[in-house]
Amino acid sequence: MEANFSYWERSSFIDNADVIIIGSGLVGLSAALHLKQIEPALKVLVLERGFLPSGASTKNAGFACFGTVSEQLEALEHSSEYEVARLANYKWRGLQRLRRNLGDSNIDYHQHGGYELFMADEAKLAEEHIAKIPCINKLLQQAIGSDSIYSAADHKIADFGFDNVSRMIFNPFEGQIDTGKMMRAILNKVCDAGILVLNSCEVTNIEQLNNGVHLKTSQGNFKTAKLILATNAFANQLFPDLKVIPGRGQVLITKPITDLKLKGTYHFNKGYYYFRNINNRVLFGGGRNLDFEAEATWDFGHTEKVKQQLTAYLNEVILPGQNVEIDYWWSGIMGFGEDISPIVKLVEPNVFCAVRCNGMGVAMGSLVGEEVAGLALQSL
Repeated sequence: MEANFSYWERSSFIDNADVIIIGSGLVGLSAALHLKQIEPALKVLVLERGFLPSGASTKNAGFACFGTVSEQLEALEHSSEYEVARLANYKWRGLQRLRRNLGDSNIDYHQHGGYELFMADEAKLAEEHIAKIPCINKLLQQAIGSDSIYSAADHKIADFGFDNVSRMIFNPFEGQIDTGKMMRAILNKVCDAGILVLNSCEVTNIEQLNNGVHLKTSQGNFKTAKLILATNAFANQLFPDLKVIPGRGQVLITKPITDLKLKGTYHFNKGYYYFRNINNRVLFGGGRNLDFEAEATWDFGHTEKVKQQLTAYLNEVILPGQNVEIDYWWSGIMGFGEDISPIVKLVEPNVFCAVRCNGMGVAMGSLVGEEVAGLALQSL
């Protein structure tokens, strides 16, 4: 059925976009802003298939981090020291860019530091990781601008009231944000810049035609000179050759807790589990390592295996013996790959992509968006 657009709708909303961006998450909106900052006359349109951003930008835990000691060591197993340091620097610069672009108060940014926990049965593993702290600090010194990034912090375990935790590593450079406020802030900037975001508009097909890119969507057809794909984990749905694997993160949040002792961000089991205090509630997520295959999905939802494990850790480790009430659950879809770097490149003529943030979208999203916008600007 042909779309029933009026002349006014076509002329003001639909036709003649210089650049269309698919995806209204942090990457897509950062790209849109950068395009308008460099070329204010450009007509930039953002299409989002969801009522809200569909991936992880409004569903993540709000960690402003660049990796634990475990994650750095795991990255070193697959990548060079240069590449690990380069990516840590990229994340660090991305966080500073996010703060500069939106303002700390607008995203509720606080740098309380982050902690990596090791369980009682991980004493040997903890010793090995703590012994490697000097090497990791030296490796990342230039990337972060300090030689005192990670340090043992066992003396703080009792302060937080954890049970079954034997060792702990502290990173003072880790922060936290309010994800909802972040997205509201960037949407406000996008609106002020004259960028239009159309929600509930799913792109179903992309084709090259008459020196431009034509898009078929659930709301009608669009044409643009340049197209940017910023759909992260969902990139394969439009371009199957892109090496992006979806990874679902399941998350719970408790009801408010009186005198909650948590302050900062917390990770354990190589970052596969993560939790924090948000408005005197515990936000706790992770567990996709319990069944990677099941969690490599584009489907939102939950599994009993993950829910049971998160609930057990909540009641036995984080808040032992308190039997706190869980308020509700949600899930978000992240994009992963064997390479630790995001994919920012030309996919086909006039079509660019900025995807695969490997669960670090808050840290990398601002720079990834600017990077892909720069590629598109070079060809306009």
